[in-house]
Amino acid sequence: MKNREYNLNYIIPITLVATLGGLLFGYDTAVISGAEKGLEAFFMQAKDFQYTTVLHGITSSSALIGCVIGGFISGIFAARFGRRDSLRFASVLFFLSALGSYCPEFMLFPHGVPSQNLLIAFNLYRILGGIGVGLASAIVPMYIAEIAPSQIRGTLVSCNQFAIIFGMLVVYFVNFLIMGDHKNPVFENGILTNVEEAEWAFTVGWRRMFVSEAYVAAIFGALLFFVPRTPRYLALIGQTEQALSVLTRVNGESKAKKILSDIVNTSKEKTEKLFAYGVLVVIVGIMLSVFQQAIGINAVLYYAPRIFESAGANGMLSTVIMGISNIAFTVVAILTVDKFGRKPLLIIGSVGMAVGAFAVMACGSAGLVNPDSARQAATGIQGFIPVISVMVYSAFFMMSWGPICWVLISEIFPNTIRGKAVAIAVAFQWIFNYIVSSTFPPLFKFSPIIAYGLYGIMCVLAALFVWKFVPETKGKTLEDMNKLWTAKKG
Repeated sequence: MKNREYNLNYIIPITLVATLGGLLFGYDTAVISGAEKGLEAFFMQAKDFQYTTVLHGITSSSALIGCVIGGFISGIFAARFGRRDSLRFASVLFFLSALGSYCPEFMLFPHGVPSQNLLIAFNLYRILGGIGVGLASAIVPMYIAEIAPSQIRGTLVSCNQFAIIFGMLVVYFVNFLIMGDHKNPVFENGILTNVEEAEWAFTVGWRRMFVSEAYVAAIFGALLFFVPRTPRYLALIGQTEQALSVLTRVNGESKAKKILSDIVNTSKEKTEKLFAYGVLVVIVGIMLSVFQQAIGINAVLYYAPRIFESAGANGMLSTVIMGISNIAFTVVAILTVDKFGRKPLLIIGSVGMAVGAFAVMACGSAGLVNPDSARQAATGIQGFIPVISVMVYSAFFMMSWGPICWVLISEIFPNTIRGKAVAIAVAFQWIFNYIVSSTFPPLFKFSPIIAYGLYGIMCVLAALFVWKFVPETKGKTLEDMNKLWTAKKG
């Protein structure tokens, strides 16, 4: 431990603060899993419009529109305001979105009266939070990667995925505790059948779930005043002395000077165009993002309680169990990413996910029934197999595509195009996240076999893509990426 070449006492607190952005990412995107039934029942009471399944899918996924926007503008924010200050702005968006989603009527509409205009206001607040998620999803891994020593960069960036999943687990627990003994709405053929029993859930419960995020957002924003800007960004804007100071505290004086020299040498052409290192590097980044979503994981995470209820399980409790499993398998990735490399984990995870998805598909209508009716749910082994298969599918994602995709996106791009390239890759990720998540409810209702069969096929294609096109970046510095892609271009 005495011969360690980096200062963990300085690196770890900075990483922990940054990963609160990841925790909020997970919290904000997963809070809908507990709130969506109450939200649906609330807007079904509206007199001026009909709240359909399609509208519910759009509303449940509306934050993802903001995520796309946040992803697209993350490069501009990261370059103009820096990584740290962009995260400060994201924390403000998280905070405002939590308060607005809790009370979308604020100063505009009568409280507790559902209407089309109120639905629009609610979705706008969710989109605002989504912009924060989009910014954090791109900039947190970038921030950590630009602070971290190359020897442990994969581990530290993977901690962000741990924070994302931990945020989901936290909100699963929070939602579970908020619901308490109260009943969730039950729908039969699109009609709410337990209005009196579920009244608390659709008048109070969903609001409390959304506002709980405000506390975490406030803490994140406050702590960001105690962390430095990244040395790569400081070098890009000509503040080399400050960059050297941060690098010295991370790596020691002698190594800091060598790293700063490499950074300066690779940042001289900081106005390089996006395709300066060829088209392949950008395509690889985009496709990593596309496959991470096309394999269907977020459709499962967002609607987890409903999926488990449709298989005969306790929806909220099973979701908590899945969250604990996800945490454990994310730890597997953290402990192995800098030992085994990025590619092996992605390929193994893709195969494991394919097995889980095809197992759910094989259960067919015997294991998964109409998700609108928990009363029809399968029991015994027929319900047990799809529940376990979904958990297996999710677990393999957490030890592979969950953390490793973010690691690769944060490190494969050369310094001079990283901000722009990460922004484009992350924007594509959120576009496909929205497509998958918003189409899942009608697709799952139409045929669970088709839904999970499609995701299983995408898992197989993802494994083939990684094997053929994705370079191994284990142990390489961020400055090595210039040489790697220049050689491939040549």
